[in-house]
Amino acid sequence: MRKLLLLSIVLSTGLLFTVRLFYLQIYDTSAVVKSENNAIKVVYDYPQRGHIYDRNNKLLVSNQPSYDLMAIPRDIKSFDTLGLCKLLGIEKEELVKELNRARVYSPRLPSVIIPTMSTEDYAYLGEQMHKYEGFYIQKRSLRDYQIDFGANFLGYIQEVNQSMIERDPYYQSGDLIGRQGVEQQYEDVLRGVKGVKRFQKDRFNRVIAPYKEGSLDTLPVAGRNIQLTIDAELQKYGEELMVNKRGGIVAIEPATGEILALIAAPNYDPALLVGRERSKNYTQLDADSIAKPLFDRVLLGEYAPGSPFKALTSLIALQEGVVTTENKVYCNGGYRYGGKKPLGCHHHKSPVQLISGIAYSCNSYFATVYRNTIDKYETPQEGIDRWKEHLASFGLGDFMGYDLPTGKKGLIPSADRYNKIYNYPTYRWGTTATISNAIGQGEVLMTPMQMVNFTTAIANRGWFYKPHIIKNITGVDTIPSKYKEKQVTTIDPRHFGPVVQGLNDVYNYGTANFLKVPGIEICGKTGTAENSMKIGGRTVQLTDHSVFIAFAPKDNPKIAIAVFVENGYWGARFGGRIASIMIEKYIKGEVTRKDLENWVLTHSLEEEYEKPLLGRPFPINDGKKISAKFLAEENQEL
Repeated sequence: MRKLLLLSIVLSTGLLFTVRLFYLQIYDTSAVVKSENNAIKVVYDYPQRGHIYDRNNKLLVSNQPSYDLMAIPRDIKSFDTLGLCKLLGIEKEELVKELNRARVYSPRLPSVIIPTMSTEDYAYLGEQMHKYEGFYIQKRSLRDYQIDFGANFLGYIQEVNQSMIERDPYYQSGDLIGRQGVEQQYEDVLRGVKGVKRFQKDRFNRVIAPYKEGSLDTLPVAGRNIQLTIDAELQKYGEELMVNKRGGIVAIEPATGEILALIAAPNYDPALLVGRERSKNYTQLDADSIAKPLFDRVLLGEYAPGSPFKALTSLIALQEGVVTTENKVYCNGGYRYGGKKPLGCHHHKSPVQLISGIAYSCNSYFATVYRNTIDKYETPQEGIDRWKEHLASFGLGDFMGYDLPTGKKGLIPSADRYNKIYNYPTYRWGTTATISNAIGQGEVLMTPMQMVNFTTAIANRGWFYKPHIIKNITGVDTIPSKYKEKQVTTIDPRHFGPVVQGLNDVYNYGTANFLKVPGIEICGKTGTAENSMKIGGRTVQLTDHSVFIAFAPKDNPKIAIAVFVENGYWGARFGGRIASIMIEKYIKGEVTRKDLENWVLTHSLEEEYEKPLLGRPFPINDGKKISAKFLAEENQEL
């Protein structure tokens, strides 16, 4: 038995060694890989990034040559540090820092030491590179902006960080990647595919020939060009109108959901984030915590929509059958309820019906029909949730599904939210606790993108396509199908007629009557959104925001637009003027209302933004309350 046991041990051990040797020689290539890593130099050939065009094939973004100083730490020999620093125009400390970073990343793999050198830098440095073993120059391309606007939707490219490399093995240290806007959203399309060249090295680490005669080398594949839905001329014009103002403008083609303009103000020249000054410029932009030029207000700004929301209040009331176009509401300067402070309303003819209520923006009317809508149900909770369902069908209270990488959901409050706010059932809240919702205040919040989307749904009489910025990708037959799926609201199409007429009468005799544009029948709605801020533990009222939505023409509309101007006083003052001339610019190709255009171009809100936060400055004219004379001069309806 002992002899058999010994024989079994010897045979088993021999078999294990045989299997292990077979595995190492036949299947395990790790030693080969390590050997090849030492004997092969890998050089990447970076492709041209895809170009970006507007809807009219105007070139927005192309490429320019750039050069990176690369280094493989293990291959670096003793060199004249100060001499290289002088050639590069940098301090010794910076060079040492970058070399240390490269060693930490990998001693064997190449790292970028000095990125994005110009052609002039390359020509000067290239003659000296033979002195610096282990360093070499790699050519790549940077963005070359043909325009000085549109930074918020274009985005930018930057060097990848370690977390990005770990998420996607395609990227190596020093690679560039799209960030924000379409550069990030369509990164996989725009970047192309890197080419790879492998070179055999000798025992002295010198390149002697292409590895395996170049049979494993690959050529770069250029990125695909993309065409956006943006109208570059309209975008540029909108950004000019928003100089010295904060807020956003979004314009959409209702029939397709294509975004015509996406303006966030203030904005910046996209060329600032290109080249060796990119990091410094980005730091300066990011440090501006007041104007926030990197904050995309059209997609991330959540605001009370104000009176434009009244169009939705009307539609829901009609759908719920709690009001007809003939029902009258008397207004005595505000809606009074439960002994509380009345919901104020400016002066207009009374009584009002649905169409005139929209035209005059009567708070009393909309508070009444909102209350009837909620009180139709046995409990306010049931009424609020039904109200919320209608609004959700317009894309509100959720992400819009557009093809840009950032955004906010806004807020359409639910019954559960109010139950928590009022500690239900300890306090049994009723409809009047939410009455501010009727006029787009209260807890309701929207982004300008959401505002233009519900405007589009009204313009189309009950349907819309998800907003999108991509129109065409070279070599791809069609855009994603989700942008071709019609979204239908819960409101019966027959109810949109009177609401559209009310919006048209806003221009005919209502709150925007002085904004008419010859030859274009516009439907719109003014809005004044309350603006408050918590300061020192107390709520301080600031100058109201100016809000305006519109579409034109009334029938078969070509453009829908939402304008939001922070601290802009009231809807028609800034928002209405901007929307009206933007519509004329797009439809006619020129602006004939030079009075409106000149007013917007010459009026700044910078002083408004600089005012100390000392209470409610409503509205102000040289520090005094607005006078009737001032209103008459402005042709305004407060």
